Amino acid sequence: MTTVLGGEALALMLRAEGVEKVFGIIDGTYFGFYSSLHRLGIEIVTPRHETSAAHMAGAYARLTGRLGVCMASNGPGVANLLPGLVVEQGEGNRVLAITSARRPGIMYPDRGGAYQCFDQSGVIGRIAKWSAAVSSAERLPELARKALRKCFEGRPGVVHLDVPETIMNGKLPTVPALWPPAKYRRSSPLEPSAADVEAAAGLLRDALAPMIHAGSGVIHAGAFDALRRVAEALHAPVTTSWAARGVLSERSPLAIPMPHVELNHRVRNEADAVLIVGSRVGETDWWGRPPYWRDPAEQRTVQVDIDGEMIGLNKPAELGIVADAKRFLELLADALADPSRADEPRLAARRARVASYGQRIVTDRAGWDKALADVAVPMHPAHIASTCRALFPPETVLVADGGNAAIWTMFHHRMEVPNTLLSTFKFGMLGAGPGQAIGAAVARPGQPVCCIIGDGAMGFHMQEIETAVRVGARVIFLVMVDRQWGMVKMNQQFMLRPIKTMLFKHLDADETIKADLGEIRWDDLARSMGAHGERVADAAALGPAIERALASGGVAVVHVDVDPVKHMWAPGLLHFKKMHEEPAGR
Repeated sequence: MTTVLGGEALALMLRAEGVEKVFGIIDGTYFGFYSSLHRLGIEIVTPRHETSAAHMAGAYARLTGRLGVCMASNGPGVANLLPGLVVEQGEGNRVLAITSARRPGIMYPDRGGAYQCFDQSGVIGRIAKWSAAVSSAERLPELARKALRKCFEGRPGVVHLDVPETIMNGKLPTVPALWPPAKYRRSSPLEPSAADVEAAAGLLRDALAPMIHAGSGVIHAGAFDALRRVAEALHAPVTTSWAARGVLSERSPLAIPMPHVELNHRVRNEADAVLIVGSRVGETDWWGRPPYWRDPAEQRTVQVDIDGEMIGLNKPAELGIVADAKRFLELLADALADPSRADEPRLAARRARVASYGQRIVTDRAGWDKALADVAVPMHPAHIASTCRALFPPETVLVADGGNAAIWTMFHHRMEVPNTLLSTFKFGMLGAGPGQAIGAAVARPGQPVCCIIGDGAMGFHMQEIETAVRVGARVIFLVMVDRQWGMVKMNQQFMLRPIKTMLFKHLDADETIKADLGEIRWDDLARSMGAHGERVADAAALGPAIERALASGGVAVVHVDVDPVKHMWAPGLLHFKKMHEEPAGR
């Protein structure tokens, strides 16, 4: 090889990192890059919109543990990519965005009036972990290595490399040395010290009522079995962030699923010691503060995170440990396995406490499931997730997208297999679901993906149905259709006519503000794009429709008409409102 294009050098470096998929729309401004990907056997998955490329890369990264890579062309392509990057950074997924830029002579800074030009690196740098613009061909290999290093440092998130089209498509002055990843970044897990492991083991072993709180860091580390071993050794209940739901199978008596919000509060207040692993303990965790958590002075806390900046960020930690979640939990499980140090009376008390938590879970579930007796037409929204849970294999990836649609899904689904849930729990982004579902299907080829999505959310990126068909993604979309911005409408009703809302559960059409939508026939739209399409409104017809969708072997869209009033009154709305209030404890 006597010469190499800039884009070819990037492609070779990605191959050395084990990258097999890149998500993005092709464009002449980085032909040297994507043509090299194609030649090297790295599959290019092309959506209809760059935002979806970011969501595909994020979902792929989360489910495989590998680097998710997306690309976009300068100007409008990068502008379209931005919403997806904001979400993937917020959700903490390991995404490398590679973009093209106009030639150095007219941007950085903008010469004034340059076509398809804006401060791409500056804008993305404000939302990502790290962003850099390549200033010269000589620096491309160095900055690409730095970008890849940043991808695997600290909390996962978005890293961005902006490459001028003249460098991307031009020949480099010298053939760069293609270093193996171990020569420019850490390639082994970050180990905790033996002293830290022993201190954590002692603190948790001596507690009367220990608990574990797990975040997405457990998913990225693949620490599911190690987490289970620690929980069982301590007989400690496990709460999670919304995004980490299912890291411990909800079949386990130690799992405290997030929809049981009041029970989560109880567990967190009764615990005298807590092990926090891979979580910032953010707003959706009520910041780790009273009255939702026990006062820090009464609750000893061990916090473990790959990123030192997360330690004590929102909840003070007595013992802060910077380490890989899996390695720490494996070593902790070994330390707790010594039978000579077991305290049987203490373990018996923990078992009794956990048993009482299980009784509350059964009571809550029985209350929620009363909605399934409602067989009116159009159907009660509780039926969708419940029916999917019965018909899809347990290892199916579930994607939840929308406001009330996502809430109904969370309350009527049970996570039995770790790392099978995708949504935008931190950012609450509508329309991410189609891209996430396709990314999931690419990550787990041949397996069905279940995407439960509201009609409002589906309207953002409905064109990706065609993408799913084209790339052979086996995605079943269940579109919950109420023809309204339901969560917003509920808020309007309480603001505009609170008494009438409480008495009649809804207002007349002329009493809310722009909250209603027209009809889209999602089954017809699906068929127009080559997918299987059906429409149902009766709960009795939903199961057979899903079975036919699965039997189609490809992409399917089931248009599900739900009662718009019942859909608005989703479970847990009061908790959702309280989550946005500032807790008293600091």
